[in-house]
Amino acid sequence: MSVRLYIGNLPKEEIDRQELQAVFVEEGEAVTTKLIKDRKTGKCRGFGFLTVNDDEHADQIIEKYNGRMFKETAIKLEKALPRTKGEENEDQQQQQQPVPKPVTTSNAGSPVPNTGEKTSRRDKSSKKPRRGAGSTNSSSSTNNNDSDAVRPDPRWASELEKLKEMLAAQATN
Repeated sequence: MSVRLYIGNLPKEEIDRQELQAVFVEEGEAVTTKLIKDRKTGKCRGFGFLTVNDDEHADQIIEKYNGRMFKETAIKLEKALPRTKGEENEDQQQQQQPVPKPVTTSNAGSPVPNTGEKTSRRDKSSKKPRRGAGSTNSSSSTNNNDSDAVRPDPRWASELEKLKEMLAAQATN
């Protein structure tokens, strides 16, 4: 079974696949490289992949080539994580879907499609309320017990709770 290795820390310039393949020439034909390039500029995006025949060979290559200099940068080699189905099709879906036109809201709160006409920045109907102006927005206050409420990242939940307490203390003063 073939194993894919991630090659990171590649220089973000125009690199040819053969240049990268030349780094691993000692390994012979059992190794193939794939360089990931920006579609618009053709420059390297800073990473690529190396495909080898088996796990044992992959470990040897990682040990041998990890940290080796390539165009004045030390490359990083590690086993590539498998792609999930959502990531594979994400780029294709983004390019196929048309970009929706922005929608603005009128004073009454109903959506009004943007016709493309420029409006003055000083137009009073398009101004947003200032902070602390006393206006309340029912959508901004959420109940933590709601099942559809957005949950914070658990790594930052305690910090977020402290910030909420500080803001609540400021609002009462």
